[in-house]
This record gives sequence, C-alpha cells and structure tokens, in this order.
Amino acid sequence: MKKIVLTAAFALIAGSAAAQQTITVNIGSSHPEQNIWVYAMKNTFQPEVNRILAETGDYKVNWVENYAGTLYKFTDTREAVMDGIVDIGMVGTVWEGANMPLQNVTYFTPFATEDHRMIIEIFDDLSENLPELKDSWAENGMVHLSSLITDSYDIYATFPVSSMEDLKNRKLNAPGTSANWLRNTGATPVDGALTTYYTNIQTGVTEGTLSFASGILPTRVYEVAPELTRVGIGSMYFGGLAANKDFFEGLPEPVQQAMREAGKATSTAHGDYVADLAARALDEMQAAGLTIHELPAAEKAKWVENLPNIIEPWLEQTGDDGRVVLKAYFDALRARGVEPARAWDEGL
Repeated sequence: MKKIVLTAAFALIAGSAAAQQTITVNIGSSHPEQNIWVYAMKNTFQPEVNRILAETGDYKVNWVENYAGTLYKFTDTREAVMDGIVDIGMVGTVWEGANMPLQNVTYFTPFATEDHRMIIEIFDDLSENLPELKDSWAENGMVHLSSLITDSYDIYATFPVSSMEDLKNRKLNAPGTSANWLRNTGATPVDGALTTYYTNIQTGVTEGTLSFASGILPTRVYEVAPELTRVGIGSMYFGGLAANKDFFEGLPEPVQQAMREAGKATSTAHGDYVADLAARALDEMQAAGLTIHELPAAEKAKWVENLPNIIEPWLEQTGDDGRVVLKAYFDALRARGVEPARAWDEGL
C-alpha cells in the first residue's frame, strides 16, 4: 500500500513538472537599459509576462537579454526583429522611412501635441485596429505589442535660440525624418541617434540636436550642449515593441495573450516613466549647468508657418494608405480636444 501511494505521489510531481513548458525568448535592443524605450521592456514587459504566466503555471519564459546593441545597432532594429535575430525587440520606425513610412506620420506633422501619453493611447489603438497600420507591421514580418514614444522635442545646443535667425548656418543632429523640421530655417540637419549625439557635438560634427529631455539626460548630451531652447515641436511616435511574426504565431495562445496584455501594461508604464523622467531630467540638467530658454511665441509661429508642406512628399509616397492614417491620427487628436498648430490634414 505504501509503495502504491509513493508511486502515485511521484507520478503527480513528475506530471506537474512536465506540464510547465519553458519557452526561450531572445529579447534585445540597439540601446542600453537606461534608455526610455529599453527601460520599458526590461522593467515592465518582461516581469509582466512572467507575472501573468505564473498565475496558471503552465508556461514560463527563459529570457535571453541582448540589450545595448550587443547584436545590432540603431540602423538595424527592423531587420533584427523581422529576420529573427531577436524574437522581440525595440523597433525604431523613425529610422525606417523607406520600409515603414506609415508609422512615421507624427514626424511629418510636427507641432501637433506635446502630450506623449496621448500619442501612446492613439497609436496603441491605431496599430491594432487600423488595418493600414496593423498590416504594415505584418508585411514587415512583425507583430506590434506596445507603442514607444518621445517626450516633446526641443533644441539642445552650444548656443541659445531667441529668433529664427539664430538657426542660420548651424548644424544640428536631426534623426531620420525629423530633418524635415529644419527646412526653411537655414540650419543643416545631420542624421544620428541618441547614441551618437554626444560625440558628434563634442567633435564639432554638429552644434546641437533636436531631441527630448528623457533621452538627453541618460546620454549626458547636456554636458556638450548646455543651452536648451524650449520649442515644443511635439511628442512623437517613435516605433514599437514588436515580436517576430513567425515566432509569435508559433507560441501557445496563452503566451501570446500574456505578451499582448504585457504590451498594454508596458505602454502605460512607459508613459508614466517618460513623464517622471522628463521632469526630473530638466531639474538635474539645470543643476549640472544647463540653461533653459523659451523660443518666443512669435518666432515659433514663424517656424511653423514657414515650413514647406512637408506632409506632401509623405502622402505621395504612401498614397491612399497614408491619407487614411493621417486622417485617423488627426481625427484622434481633435477627438481628445487638441487642435494642432498646423492643419497638416487640410484638404484630405
């Protein structure tokens, strides 16, 4: 009798152990863990997936972390996820103007809103429910899980800006499509990323950058660009936390669902973290010697009004899909009480 009980108990334990499946997930980014987008992955997405799966105990994830550009650089984020170099990664669509132009709509419509939480809310919704955006991720071999954003862009430079004249003949880092924001200002845009700004400015390749507080603080760019001019170019949809489509579709349904739920939690936590960090960043940078200036409203109006119709080439590139995305984005802004400084959707 004793032998039967022990055998049954052993079978129960062995069966329980066999029932839990461990799934290895390679997760990575081109940026370090203190970066605002990677922080959201490391500190919310991963633990939230773990928490959800632990509720049933059927599955657990073995995370293999590849952060800080150990596998790929900022120019290769799409390819890294699409080609399965990582299973889940930060995808900077800001650098993918040719391959994922629809995701860059905010970068072609500056001065729309400085509310980064609103941008997250809008693009979480549109990336899931607007076919043009959802299908774009799928066509690139990916599944969008969470929206990644920036706080509002301003000018961090070796010089202050009190009028538009101060920008003439200046060289500023302006990544990807943000170069369009400097058109008709007299400034020359130079491509780059948060990982390159410090060296660019320190060595004289540029004299400053268009960037945002939560990104400037951890990279210490303020040390070489001690003059901040608040412009309010706006918060931007930067890209997304995404999974390789084949990998994701091969996961058990409960794990897929856990990752989708964790993605939503990551969006919320990301918005909160960016808000806290942006406020703290300004205090810390000022204490370290940063001087803050405000571009006068009349000069900002000149900047907005003198920009060429930078949305037109984007619409020519994206066609009907672009018109749908632009209208959906501006409709979503106005539904939330925002009237952008310039009606880039005029005439649609």
